[in-house]
Amino acid sequence: MKILLIFFTFSLISGAVRCVSVTGYSGGSLLVDSGKTWYSYSSKYMAKLPEWRTIINNRKHAWINEGRFTLFQNNEGKIMIYIRDLIQQDAGRYQIGVESLWYINMTLKVEEDSCCKESKRVMVNIGETATFSCEYSQNHINDPKIIFKEGKDSIETIYSTSKKTERFSVSDDRHNKLMTVRITAVTPDDGGVYLCGVWIYSHSYSYSIINTVNLHIMTKVGVSRVTGHSGGRMMIKCEHPQHKTKPKYICKESDGCSERKNPGVQDEWMENGDVSLYDDTRAGVLMVFFRELKAADAGTYRCGVNVSHYTESFTELQLDVRDGAKFPKTKTESAHLGEEVNITCQIQEEHKVHFCKEDDNHICQNISTSAVTEMSPSSERNEERVFTVSISNVSVRDAGVYWCGAETRDTHLTFISLTTKIQLNLFNKVSRATGHSGGLMMIKCEHPQHKTKPKYIRKISDGCSERKNPGVQDEWMENGDVSLYDDTRAGVLMVFFRELKAADAG
Repeated sequence: MKILLIFFTFSLISGAVRCVSVTGYSGGSLLVDSGKTWYSYSSKYMAKLPEWRTIINNRKHAWINEGRFTLFQNNEGKIMIYIRDLIQQDAGRYQIGVESLWYINMTLKVEEDSCCKESKRVMVNIGETATFSCEYSQNHINDPKIIFKEGKDSIETIYSTSKKTERFSVSDDRHNKLMTVRITAVTPDDGGVYLCGVWIYSHSYSYSIINTVNLHIMTKVGVSRVTGHSGGRMMIKCEHPQHKTKPKYICKESDGCSERKNPGVQDEWMENGDVSLYDDTRAGVLMVFFRELKAADAGTYRCGVNVSHYTESFTELQLDVRDGAKFPKTKTESAHLGEEVNITCQIQEEHKVHFCKEDDNHICQNISTSAVTEMSPSSERNEERVFTVSISNVSVRDAGVYWCGAETRDTHLTFISLTTKIQLNLFNKVSRATGHSGGLMMIKCEHPQHKTKPKYIRKISDGCSERKNPGVQDEWMENGDVSLYDDTRAGVLMVFFRELKAADAG
């Protein structure tokens, strides 16, 4: 977005009413110096003519804002008129004044101009030099340049031909019609909205075409490196204990941090693309869970927090994603209800082992439903450390997907790289049946409490990887060497072996 900044110098002739004409640009904004006194205790107003539609009527001191329209007092005690994001409907006549003291009539023309519709966002680390460029029209090559900064209740001149500010400089590339602004050794106070433009002198008025630049100051508190494995999961915990309730984010530097991933809401898991995020306001931690690491996820990230509107603090994270082929990506364990199950986990380096259970949203956090009775290394070799996790008295709630991997703690970050996926299947009871090679066999599996739920049969010896099911309910269907019928009225799955073979045993 660009702003047309217009300053008027009025000769204050007693009883005279000034009628002025100004031009703004669609999508841009407009700033006008009325040259008239503010008068703190009198009501200020702004109305659209000829219908006398009141836009502002208020005696508030220093800054009066109504939507896109603002009246404020500058450093000389004069009224400034500020209109943001101009549209064609804003064109027309206005009256601005102080009740019973003075008023001016202003005619606004809104034009289209390709130079005046985009704002810029610039991010720079604290202590470095901020540089941004602003385009101007061919008509303004010989006009002097100026910089303003928006304050809470004011717009301040930062740099002009008559005002030089330490650490600020402006260079003018007339061939490319660009003015370049440099701010050296930036501090958090330098963050904010800057307006850079050119002055045009016409009669007693001065005009300025302005670019809007949003300058964000970044404070890097540390650098961390972490390695994950393709196809695995990863949890990153970014700690911001001093800014617990401030909004947090993660972004990738290769795309200029233009796409910031954040939960959108706090204290609740939310999906954002291929990651899930949780902004924990009690601990001041942003948890970022990569549901499936890919080679494309490798790169440099910023894990940060918005300290204020234009200042941020972040930790730089360098993520390396390696081929996970050397790790057992998936395995299946089976147990009977009430018994104990032992799950082995393997990690490559000497880190704290992490064991978690995946929930319905595919997020994996520390297990809490069953006690881990043993977690001890069974190998002293650093390159291949094997742990055993024992879960006793398993119950229905223990069935599901588990992950294990390595947990690494850094100054401001915790990394959990999950490399092994374990599917835990539970069995209620064991039944035995005997058939004869070449004969037929019918098995009826009864599930009276789950009549309409999809049912299946699978063989444990092949890791239960192939589930046989009818595909449709209440109809006989063939699946390989068996026929199946899911009877939803009785809650029974019927499995018919059409010709038993020795290989069917198991």
